[in-house]
Amino acid sequence: MRKKDTFFNKLVKKDYNNELEKSLETKNFKEDVKSILLSILYKIDVAYKDYQTVKQDVETKEEFIKRFINQIEENCDKIQLVKPNSKESEILGNKTFIVDKNNKEIICYPIERKLMYCISKISKKDEIIKEDYFIINKTLSSLLNVGNSINQVEPMRDFNGYSWTTIPKEMESIYHNLIYQNMRILLGTSFMNDWIYNKEYIIDYMELLKNDLSKKYEKVDGLSFIEILSQLSVLIEVRYNGKSKDKILQAKREVDEELDKTQNSQIFINKITKEREELTQKIKYLEETLNNNERLKEEYIKRNELLPLEKKIFSVKVLSKMLDKEKEKYLQRIAKLNNMLSPRKYINFRKDLEEKGKYLLLLDTENIDNEIERLIIEAQKEFLRCYYTKLNKAQTKHEIIKLIYEFRYYCMIPFNSEKHIYEVKQLQKRIERIERVLIQRAGELKAVNVFSKDEEINYKMVKNIFNSRIINLEELCIKLTKEKEKLYIQLFDDNVFEEKTVLGISERIKNKDLEIRFNKKVKIFL
Repeated sequence: MRKKDTFFNKLVKKDYNNELEKSLETKNFKEDVKSILLSILYKIDVAYKDYQTVKQDVETKEEFIKRFINQIEENCDKIQLVKPNSKESEILGNKTFIVDKNNKEIICYPIERKLMYCISKISKKDEIIKEDYFIINKTLSSLLNVGNSINQVEPMRDFNGYSWTTIPKEMESIYHNLIYQNMRILLGTSFMNDWIYNKEYIIDYMELLKNDLSKKYEKVDGLSFIEILSQLSVLIEVRYNGKSKDKILQAKREVDEELDKTQNSQIFINKITKEREELTQKIKYLEETLNNNERLKEEYIKRNELLPLEKKIFSVKVLSKMLDKEKEKYLQRIAKLNNMLSPRKYINFRKDLEEKGKYLLLLDTENIDNEIERLIIEAQKEFLRCYYTKLNKAQTKHEIIKLIYEFRYYCMIPFNSEKHIYEVKQLQKRIERIERVLIQRAGELKAVNVFSKDEEINYKMVKNIFNSRIINLEELCIKLTKEKEKLYIQLFDDNVFEEKTVLGISERIKNKDLEIRFNKKVKIFL
């Protein structure tokens, strides 16, 4: 049977390679590009089983590889690899890659994880949220797209066929990854992929998101999580994307100015009335000009005298079309101003401005990095509240084991360059509450060994599974040793021995409290 499995696996690998090679035949890629792409495919193939075990809720390997090949086929017409410090690399400046979506072109250092990130990035629409959602249609789209691309690189980046290692500096962004993993865990991989790769723009995924979170995790928790994510997306975009920063700050100035205008209703009405009168005069001037050939020629000469050579108006006919467009723009603005003078419209206008302003308010903070970290922690608190609800709905042994794997993965996500989630002081009580329930439920459902009738002792014995890098938890063994009056626990499998940790409750333990002997190897999972 084992020989048959091995033979089948070889056939599957051969099919993956053949499919990619067939796709590459249609591309004018150099041999170094083809070689690195085949190497990426091989590493995904080798690592995917462990990746699937660790994360649980992922696509099948076939789906994952098919998407990767399709992304190359559909979105990559040119891939150029440049060596660091070479003349060709000067085009990158201080970047490690350039992605040109319009021309379907990637320029990148010959680093596998960087190239795979570029391929994922080039395959995405810039906006995956409808324009109706002010500012966040761009900022939250960016947050999710970057997070998804980091997620796509993960099988090759963090797994090598025998170990699982996460190096924060190898991620394009720790924050983007953390938020994306939050949403993936709460909503599921299928939901996130449908959203990210949706080609039917008519679907309102923000509305689907609100409904799904409200239904699964109780209205107050789910919606609070969305509000925090929306605010975070704006701050992160301003902090890390220089191109977007100026546009967002300009939008804030405009919203602030409009809000100032609405503070006093009489002043607001006077300003609206004055602007409407000014626009009416402009429309009158344009109509008179359009209806008089001599005035039209004069306007043509006057405007061209003020314009540089490259921007001069080509002809009177072109000017006539320009004036028609100006007139239409002024008429639309007057219609909007008329609406704003209605008491009901005025109230709605004010509310709309306040709604827009809430996403921009935090930009006034003196230290944007501190504000981002504060909101990241708040987002994790909301996430953990939602996850606790998810845990309480689990009924079967299979569901609990899956949640143990999933929560272990969450605890091991980098929070910053120095800490993982389980090490963040502000979250530890909430994390411990979930760990305790998971261990207790797993014991009751006979998913894990119960080492003591004392719940505290049993928790201390088992809790280290949530920060273990051993891939298959069901192969985990535990050993209890005593050294200089201290008790130590060590987790290990057939290949990996993790560091010993102090049990921390030695004074409470007596031999009768434990159903495990010192120095004896015992399985944790039944």
